Amino acid sequence: MRYAQGGGLTDAGRAARERVRLQAVERFEGGEKNGEIAVALRVSERSVERWRRSWRERGEIGVLSKGSPGRPRLSEKQIARLERELECGPLVHGWADQRWTLARVKTLIGRLFHVSYTVEGTWRLLKRHGWSWQQPARQAIERDDDAVEGVEEGDLAAGKSTAAERGAWICFEDEAGQSMTPPRSKTWGRVGQTPVVRVRGRGSGRVSMAGMACYKLGERSRLIYAIREYWGRKGEPKGFGWQDFRDLIIRVRTQLGGPIVLVWDNVRLHLTKPLRKFIEANAGWLTVFQLPTYAPDLNPQEGVWSLVKRDIGNLAAADLGQITRAVKHRLKQIQYRPDMVDGCLAGTGLSYWENA
Repeated sequence: MRYAQGGGLTDAGRAARERVRLQAVERFEGGEKNGEIAVALRVSERSVERWRRSWRERGEIGVLSKGSPGRPRLSEKQIARLERELECGPLVHGWADQRWTLARVKTLIGRLFHVSYTVEGTWRLLKRHGWSWQQPARQAIERDDDAVEGVEEGDLAAGKSTAAERGAWICFEDEAGQSMTPPRSKTWGRVGQTPVVRVRGRGSGRVSMAGMACYKLGERSRLIYAIREYWGRKGEPKGFGWQDFRDLIIRVRTQLGGPIVLVWDNVRLHLTKPLRKFIEANAGWLTVFQLPTYAPDLNPQEGVWSLVKRDIGNLAAADLGQITRAVKHRLKQIQYRPDMVDGCLAGTGLSYWENA
């Protein structure tokens, strides 16, 4: 028999199966025994017994295949309801975590419609209706969705108008860090044996990163960043201070050569008194807007950090210096790829170019 990808029979396979059953009917009519038919047709004797019973009860039509008994179909209305329930998430349906597995979807179908699907049939059903296995994005429970939905009509819209009036750049700022333990990335491995990435258990330190993704209509998008290492030495600053943010803003203005509309989050360091005074003193070329709380997905600089961390996944670094070099190398690559910086903005769903 010929099987399609995913385990189902191809059209040629189904035709071959029908020919086998028709040959069995001819042999029933010829008076052959079940064992002889099973050997001749290369099928199990139990299958021949089942076919003979159907032949006695209903004739030839009873032997011919009626399609796969393990693939009951849901109506379009039922499919629509299933999709709505899946979008509600596993927590709503009693599971402790937020993973939709094939087994759970199969169970949900049984609960909702009293229809039995196999795991393979569930996979085919989901694929057929546009569902796929994906890596989920994380979102804080404390997030205010109403505030996020109003960003376009609120601060960001005002920021775009300000940038258009002043001929300014819109710069999205964010920070990130990387320790000696690398992020885990997917890799191929033998079935049944989880791949193991060996990393150093000793050694401490952290690489802190601060960056700005900068956009202006008619200009090439820019990425400007600062790096700081923390080796754990006594008296050494662990991360960036307000002076570092001030210096980064000045450097960005110098490199871009024009006014800046700065968009960043509400972390405490951004709201310190010295930094507020600096912003007020430079209001002629610097305007600042805050993103809603717990909404990192609105910041394209977060997309830049994702690109960096994906590139250093599973890196078994010998020391912190190797982590720093890998981070700088990836950031330098992104600097020379403005399309990637543009892609990070597109990934937020913000429509900057429409109203700038």
